Order: sequence, then C-alpha cells, then structure tokens
Amino acid sequence: MNAQTIGHMSAQWGLITRQQALCSGMSRDEIDRLARSRRWTAVRRGVYAESAYVALLTSHAQRRLLADRAASLRVGAAHVLSHHSAAYLLGLGVLHEARPFSHVTRPGVVGSHIRHGVKHHLAPYRAEDVTTAQGVSLLGPARTALDIAREQGYRSGLVAADSALRGGATRADLESALGVMTFWPYSTVARAVTRSASASSDSIAETLGRDLVSELGFGVPQQQFGLTAGGRTAWCDLRLGRHFFEVDGKAKLVPVGEGGLASRSPADVLWDEKLRQDFVTGFKTGVSRLTWADFFGSARTRAIERCRREYLDTCARFGTDVSDLAQYRPRGPRPRPGARPAPLMPVWVP
Repeated sequence: MNAQTIGHMSAQWGLITRQQALCSGMSRDEIDRLARSRRWTAVRRGVYAESAYVALLTSHAQRRLLADRAASLRVGAAHVLSHHSAAYLLGLGVLHEARPFSHVTRPGVVGSHIRHGVKHHLAPYRAEDVTTAQGVSLLGPARTALDIAREQGYRSGLVAADSALRGGATRADLESALGVMTFWPYSTVARAVTRSASASSDSIAETLGRDLVSELGFGVPQQQFGLTAGGRTAWCDLRLGRHFFEVDGKAKLVPVGEGGLASRSPADVLWDEKLRQDFVTGFKTGVSRLTWADFFGSARTRAIERCRREYLDTCARFGTDVSDLAQYRPRGPRPRPGARPAPLMPVWVP
C-alpha cells in the first residue's frame, strides 16, 4: 500500500472505500487481489479493512461501530450518525434492535427509508445537537435517546435516556431536544420518556426493573433507598412502601478476569448478599428479587404477578409507612459507579 492509501485508512478506523483506493493510486487488480487473498475484508460493498484488523474487534459494539462507519463512508450526502449507531459510539446503554441497521440522519423533511442496510432518517437537527466522538460526527446523547424512543418504543427509549442522564446529560437537554420534535411521528413517546427518565438507575437492568415495578399500579418506586445501622449500610434498588425490589445480575458472580464484576469468589459474593438481605429485612421490610429474564415476554407477566403478591404481603404484615426508618437513613450521598465508557476501536497500524 502507498502512503495515500495508508493515510485514508489511518483516518477512518482502518477503512478505505474502493474509490479512495483507486484515487490513491491502487489498481483494480491490486484491490481485487487483496480481497481474494482475504488480506482485505469487505466490511460492506465497496468498503474494505485489513482482515487482521477486523479480527481484533472482539465485542458486538466494536463490530457494530466498524459496520456503521463503513456505511457512513458510502453515504455521499451530508449526514451524521444517529439512533443506535450514535448510541454505541457515545457509550449509551441500549437494548439491541430486533433488526439492526446502520442509522444516519440527514437534513430534510421528517421521514425515513432503508437502502442497502442503512436507514436514512430525514430530519432537521441543530448545531447544538451534533457532537463528535473518535473523529465521527453524530447526534448527542439527549437527541439520540429520544430518537431511539420514537424509533424503538418507550422501553428502549427509557433505557437510552436513563443512560444519557447517567453519563452527564441533563433533563434540560432532553427537554431541549424534545422541543424540536413537536408534531414529529411518535413524539408522544419521546415526551413520555422525557418525563420518566432518571439519572438514578445504575444499569439497563435497573431501568427495566423500575419500569416493571411501576407497572404494578402502586406508583413509581423510589430509587436507591439507603439504610444504615451498626456500622453497615445497604442501598436498595427500588422501594414501594416497606417493600424493596432488588435487580440481580449474573455479572456480579462472574470474575473480573472472565468479563464479570466479581473480585471475590461466587460463594463469598452470595454469602454477603444473604447477610445484606437479612440486614434489610431486619427493619420489618420485604424484598422481591428480579433478574434480566423477568423483563421480557411471558416471564414479565409472571414476574409482575409475583411482585404484586409479595408487595401486598409486605403491606399486610408491616403496612406502608416508613417514617420510623428516617433515623436509619445514610447522611452522606450514595457512592455511584463510574460512567460506562464508550467502546474504543483498536488503533489500526499499517
């Protein structure tokens, strides 16, 4: 490869279009030979990357980002990445699309169409809606979250909006983004998401847990309710009355070296959780536990029925008043986990 080819690939996450390669002095035969020998991989039609570089991309987010960047290189009109394509680059927590597309937004009348696996959204956007990440122009967190809400529905939008707030966006940012969507398709969904979004959820699962508990019909649960006594402090994910709802993730039991969060053995983690629940229920409270599987399909219906039954049992035994717990509330703020970093692409080295 000559210097111009290397320059293009260095500036584009190791990608180059066929036209760029030809303009940089490579011949058609040379390009085809690299593709036939599998030294180059066609990320999409007319866009190539070195196969050795593609092999370095081990996560879903990294592979998705490369595909989205390749799609962007093939769009000739002015555009920015948006929707899920922007969310991955921003590091937003999102639910996966049932049918993944690369998403770009182009200035124009509101509407969308799909061409060669790329969803083109025609919609106006303001200069303040646009940001850059890893050298790519894209719509910012608040606008991206509300676009996902309009495109994928309330629950997906709520997950994205909670993540945006958790990462530093404000409710004012959401309201500003919403302000330009008046009369847009499904703007009512974006409005509902803006009202309900919260910065207090630490994960996608906690957002889904809050949404499920709200569906019980007893109000919106309080998030991150702390109790402290005898030198021990526990923060509970969700509270209705004297009943807590804890969202459990398997990652808490998987060692860090295997991609999980556990710095100790699973047995130690489980034992500590048992002691923690004993501490919490010692205040005359009840606890329901939720896992990822409880949030979808028929399992969601069963989980709602179970949680309603357990909540009402706690109400019958202990009532709903929590004024006696005021003396046990922590005085300081709750420690928060660090914001989820955006997935970095490996540096392409020629």
